[in-house]
Amino acid sequence: MTGPGNRGSLGGRAAIAGIGATEFSKDSGRSELRLAVEAVSAALDDAGLSPADVDGLVTFTMDTSPEITVAQAAGIGELTFFSRIHYGGGAACATVQQAALAIAAGVAEVVVCYRAFNERSGRRFGAGVQRREPSAEGTALGWNLPAGLLTPASWVAMAAQRYLHTYGLTPDAFGPVAVTARRHAARNPAAYFYGRPITLADHAASRRIVEPLRLLDCCQETDGGQAIVVTSTERARDLRKPPAVVVAAAQGAGRAQEQMTSFYRDDLTGLPETGVVARQLWRTSGLAPADIDAGIIYDHFTPFVLMQLEEFGFCGPGEAAGFVAADALPLNTHGGQLGEAYLHGMNGIAEAVRQIRGTSVNQIPGAARILVTAGTGVPTSGLILGADG
Repeated sequence: MTGPGNRGSLGGRAAIAGIGATEFSKDSGRSELRLAVEAVSAALDDAGLSPADVDGLVTFTMDTSPEITVAQAAGIGELTFFSRIHYGGGAACATVQQAALAIAAGVAEVVVCYRAFNERSGRRFGAGVQRREPSAEGTALGWNLPAGLLTPASWVAMAAQRYLHTYGLTPDAFGPVAVTARRHAARNPAAYFYGRPITLADHAASRRIVEPLRLLDCCQETDGGQAIVVTSTERARDLRKPPAVVVAAAQGAGRAQEQMTSFYRDDLTGLPETGVVARQLWRTSGLAPADIDAGIIYDHFTPFVLMQLEEFGFCGPGEAAGFVAADALPLNTHGGQLGEAYLHGMNGIAEAVRQIRGTSVNQIPGAARILVTAGTGVPTSGLILGADG
């Protein structure tokens, strides 16, 4: 059901009608453009649409495949809307928001959101910052790089260490997030870690990356592509698969926001950008945490999953480790980026659609409202997707 989201100017007016992906691997053997086109084509086929139906494309500023090039390679004709979102994984849900806004405004009828990269065999984000062009972003990073904070893991570790200190926890608190993701991935044939669950002991024994993060606290590096087809809810009802309605969508950046190095805030134990998104989603949807059937929570690093759950109000500050350990909310039923693939969160949106359709390999019975979040530590975004009716 679309629920109270219909009261807003956006909620209920657009829906995801198609999802498509390449295989997820460590060496795709083909260009990022080809991965993008394969994912777009698969998503259109899933929706029962043709390239000629598409008049809008949205991707990430970090994507190397321009919209006009993807359109040409995929057989798409004229475009009336195209857009890109900044800040890496924080853009994931915002691509769908942009598409939904375009559809609600009448500037496009069928918009495809896509992300494709060779993030393992090509440029590896985990390799850290190397050369940067002069920019405000580069200047901000310049305060931290001389101290040895060169990688996303090192940036997140600062906040993670403070979180553990504040709440009297040990790094074992992060284990339930990793174990949950890998349990779901083990039952997902599309996941890189299919058939390979882990235990809390495995998590505790995994090697240190940067204190307090261990290897199993860090997401994968993946080659692959994912695409999402968005159209009006009315049109989606006539297409091949049940629509996943965009009940609410939001973007958010906090005060003193930087890109994963917001160390000058008054408190490092939370994620203010997630709080901005959470408040918008709850307000515009009229929903509350108790109304959510499953959470697809961006899991680039396990501690930020805990902080996101707390920012959204599923539990109190410092309580998320116990919340996850108790399976109080189904989380990342595809295996997440820890277990399925790291596609900057786009594969998580696809899993939310499968839950709404009832086709997930780890299906939650009666799932009708799914929360999806995007990358944190950076300006971020979020969605609530709902069943139609």
